[in-house]
Amino acid sequence: MKAARYHTHGSADVLNVEEVAIPSIADHEVLVKVHACGVNPGDWQIRSGLAGDAFPLPYVPGWDVSGVVEQVGLAVTTFRVGDEVFGMTANSGGCAEYAVVPVNQIARKPPSIDHIQAAAVPMSAFTAWHALFEQGNLEQDQTVLINGAAGGVGHFAVQLAKSGGATVIGVASSGKESFVRSLGADEYIDYSLNSFGLAENKVDLVLDTIGGENGHRLIEVLRHGGSLVPITWGEYASDKLERKAIELHEVQLPRMTSEHLNELTRLIENGNLRASIEEVFAIEDIRKAHERSESRRTQGKLVIRI
Repeated sequence: MKAARYHTHGSADVLNVEEVAIPSIADHEVLVKVHACGVNPGDWQIRSGLAGDAFPLPYVPGWDVSGVVEQVGLAVTTFRVGDEVFGMTANSGGCAEYAVVPVNQIARKPPSIDHIQAAAVPMSAFTAWHALFEQGNLEQDQTVLINGAAGGVGHFAVQLAKSGGATVIGVASSGKESFVRSLGADEYIDYSLNSFGLAENKVDLVLDTIGGENGHRLIEVLRHGGSLVPITWGEYASDKLERKAIELHEVQLPRMTSEHLNELTRLIENGNLRASIEEVFAIEDIRKAHERSESRRTQGKLVIRI
């Protein structure tokens, strides 16, 4: 089968499309003929060596897949050959013609969307949902500020928070206001203006999808006793956190299940969640896809067509 793969860490130039063997499946796994694979920041972070030796080489990137069941394991009773499915692999390997997916990390594809849209959903939408509702305990009528509201996780977070009855403030770069508001944001902040005064001291929850050195700006917007949930590592002044009694949550890498996917499907079918696709790449152009993701300036999601 055809697969994108690299044998050493480095820039996007280490990626090549190669012929590799079709993987075998265990009893509780499903072999999916992949139609599309979503791109996530973890793909280029692992490729560049940020994860060290945690993922053995040679390595096929890609977790989020959408496609058709080709084969089921002996213990699988919930899916059959020919089912259209989407989900998340256990250890990457999605950017290939065939991928192995655990049966408890897959679900039937939402019927109202195609494979390109479905492949954009799992990791980013679940990360947003987990951060907002399981970590942040966001409730109806609360105010949430989403830093990086136009990105992969951020654009899902805006929609999920709005569907949950929250007031949403979206922070993004200049030129993205109309996009962020189209997702349901009530207010918009251009982070390049270096002022969050619009939201100062009135936010219950901050979801930070950006991280980095400017985390102190996010503390300013939180009310006393508010919560800050980062999905990547950032710098947050401990003295400011203590002074305002802010709860800073740890970065988590939660495990997604079929139940989570079914909940995302319900939201999609009810019209409360949609994936915005910035660009679709052929597998032969995976280097370009990684470079675009690494720029951290995407609007919505990037997807690779297999």
